[in-house]
Amino acid sequence: MPFEEALQQLESVVEQMESGDLPLETLLSRFEEGARLVKSCHARLSEAELKISQLEKNAAGDLALKSASHTNTDDE
Repeated sequence: MPFEEALQQLESVVEQMESGDLPLETLLSRFEEGARLVKSCHARLSEAELKISQLEKNAAGDLALKSASHTNTDDE
């Protein structure tokens, strides 16, 4: 599911839960659904963050993916 769709569904779940009109069983079901959607959104954001952190500009000014072996470590 695309990030935007998951976020939209999560917003809908939150609105339903905040309405105060749901019976307890439905509220628990919505909470579980919301938790799954949060996990999905977080995973997508983490993937995007990793990809962005791997991008660097080369000498020509073009963006290119860094290889994983170019990670910086401090040995001080």
